[in-house]
Amino acid sequence: MDHAYTSTTSEQVVMAEASREARATFLFRTYAHLFAALASFVMIEVLFFTQGWAENMATAMMGMNWMLILGAFVVVSWLATSTAHKAESLTVQYLALVGFVMAEAIIFVPLLWIAFTYAPGAITTAAGISLAGFAALTAIVFVTRKDFTFLGATLRWIGICALGGIALSIFTGFELGPWFSVAMIALAGGAILYDTSKVLLYYPEDRYVGAALELFASVAMLFWYVLRLVLASRD
Repeated sequence: MDHAYTSTTSEQVVMAEASREARATFLFRTYAHLFAALASFVMIEVLFFTQGWAENMATAMMGMNWMLILGAFVVVSWLATSTAHKAESLTVQYLALVGFVMAEAIIFVPLLWIAFTYAPGAITTAAGISLAGFAALTAIVFVTRKDFTFLGATLRWIGICALGGIALSIFTGFELGPWFSVAMIALAGGAILYDTSKVLLYYPEDRYVGAALELFASVAMLFWYVLRLVLASRD
């Protein structure tokens, strides 16, 4: 079990020990910031595509090894989660959230451009599946009240293995097929269970922006690999 937030300063009260009113306020703020981050991500992508920047960005980025982009996605997600764990300043939390949303919006451009150009409807399908999956996994935690933070060590190990697989693909040309996407979707689902449990139990009441950042990272990972799988199914 991950008790990362129970060792904070004595002035900080984690959610498991907070009053009902404090928990309700924290949850509202966390999910409001999460939805604001998702809306900002969508608006940035719309800007890239409507202004005609997406094609040039995608062409430039796809000139690199595609696995480098995949690796960058995993590393940026890890950095965001790490920042969410450590940032105590509200200003730092906001800067991390804004920076991560922008970084994700840029990294997503090639995948979204491919889907938009060659697989009409794939983005809508993947977004619908991702949101439904996120809602279902969130409901599992809220309804059962089960503590899923025991998944932490397993998720970290799988994440390291995923980076190893990506590195192997970069240096050997080994293709990561649809089953890799399936495995990463399972990883993202586990991360959502893990993150939601921490939101309910272990985050201090002043870390709602950091909590939203961590949830956004997991939702973005889920959407990325669902979209990859949808595209693979249309080949």
